[in-house]
Amino acid sequence: MANHLFDALFAPLAGRGGDLLILPDGRRLNGAAFLDLVAGMARAMQALGVVKGDRVAVQVSKSPEALACYGAAVALGAVFLPLNTAYTPAEVAYFLGDARPRLFLCDGAKAVAMAPVAAQAGARLVVLNADGTGELADLATAATGDIRAEPCAPGDLAAILYTSGTTGRSKGAMLTHANLLSNAEVLVREWRFTPDDVLLHALPIFHTHGLFVASNVALLSGGAMIWLPGFDAGAVLRMLPAATVMMGVPTFYTRLLEEPGLTRDLVGHMRLFVSGSAPLLAETHEAWAARTGHRILERYGMTETNMNTSNPYEGERRAGTVGFPLPGVELRILAEGRDVPVGEVGMIEVRGPNVFAGYWQMPEKTAEELRADGWFITGDLGMRDGDGYVHIVGRAKDLVITGGYNVYPKEVELVLDEVPGVAESAVIGVPHPDFGEAVFAVLVARKGAGLEAEAVLAAIADRLARFKQPKAAVVVDSLPRNTMGKVQKNLLRDSYRGWFRQGGEI
Repeated sequence: MANHLFDALFAPLAGRGGDLLILPDGRRLNGAAFLDLVAGMARAMQALGVVKGDRVAVQVSKSPEALACYGAAVALGAVFLPLNTAYTPAEVAYFLGDARPRLFLCDGAKAVAMAPVAAQAGARLVVLNADGTGELADLATAATGDIRAEPCAPGDLAAILYTSGTTGRSKGAMLTHANLLSNAEVLVREWRFTPDDVLLHALPIFHTHGLFVASNVALLSGGAMIWLPGFDAGAVLRMLPAATVMMGVPTFYTRLLEEPGLTRDLVGHMRLFVSGSAPLLAETHEAWAARTGHRILERYGMTETNMNTSNPYEGERRAGTVGFPLPGVELRILAEGRDVPVGEVGMIEVRGPNVFAGYWQMPEKTAEELRADGWFITGDLGMRDGDGYVHIVGRAKDLVITGGYNVYPKEVELVLDEVPGVAESAVIGVPHPDFGEAVFAVLVARKGAGLEAEAVLAAIADRLARFKQPKAAVVVDSLPRNTMGKVQKNLLRDSYRGWFRQGGEI
């Protein structure tokens, strides 16, 4: 039996002399050199007792060695478990206690704080630093012999990615070799990747966007990656002339638009800009097109599914939408168990080879969200327009029910964002003594704009039905976001839940 994912992504690197990773300090790793790095990491993990099915948890800085650990885990048939580098020891304790990994790789600077956490979970803590040094690297250098990839079937687990956990405990989404490879194959075709492509990679690799969408697509297509440790607008502008494709979150694009160095000439050679992980404002989409001549391709995916939909590579990339279901992916929008008509909102469900195998050690939660016939209930509310484009309206948990009426925050946000002086908005529901929940708006002002909340609410009074209009609003400096740019509405709800008390403000 072959190793489903390793044979497709990593084995073809043998003997490849062309660049695979281009580093900001000028160093370059060709495919063969990177495969040697993968083999070394695999030998090191083997020496530490890792066998097929073991979990390998990783909380390390982005580096070539960190990516090689992913390849090494795949080669051994282990289950790769990347963790956000910002997680505290208390947070990591939950993940390690739940997944019970054989190894926990972390930066040397965190080793003392993380040692008791790893010990409690029965995991061996091994250091891998941002510069590629540490115990794991030493073992990789010392170990000898060829590494033979462990046979792995398409249905074998390749990774566990934990959801953000904004409502209750984080859930470990179990992703198989087939989940990851099928999605990469579709994206390579749909986004026209070739060995000539150079992907500017400034995303973190503890998240599905940077690790599986970006890296897997580049590996499978035989292209190269400009491997930046993180997003820095200046560094991105310097490296763009060497790239053909960039994948990013909306924040990348809004920050680049603030840079005078972003010109049509700078990106005239580029083939594709992709955005995901959080909604891209239509205004940003149009501003980018006007400034650069490129229309950003927005797509829609989840931790549990990788990519589900995409705007077309050829054809209209429609601002404010996430395009159409990818080939092989079925998508339906239901309300009360029935398909909704065009233009009406319902719950998005998807089915296909990209859909995960369930939640790690949570059979009840899996049964709640993954139907027996393979349909996954995403928790996202959406609609289709008359041309079939899918629009994401918001998360079901963000739905505001005020006085018995349903209010979809996205609809209100789109109107608020059109008010002069408003840079962006977030609409939430907060407790209200009369209405159960009240629509509440959190506003961010444009630079230099003197924004008054009451004036904004007055400006939209004739744009929305009365029950949809926010009953109050505040102006803040910025909205709380996670590392992938998603607005953390749970934090906003916590902050403003006491705004109304006995019908008045506190």
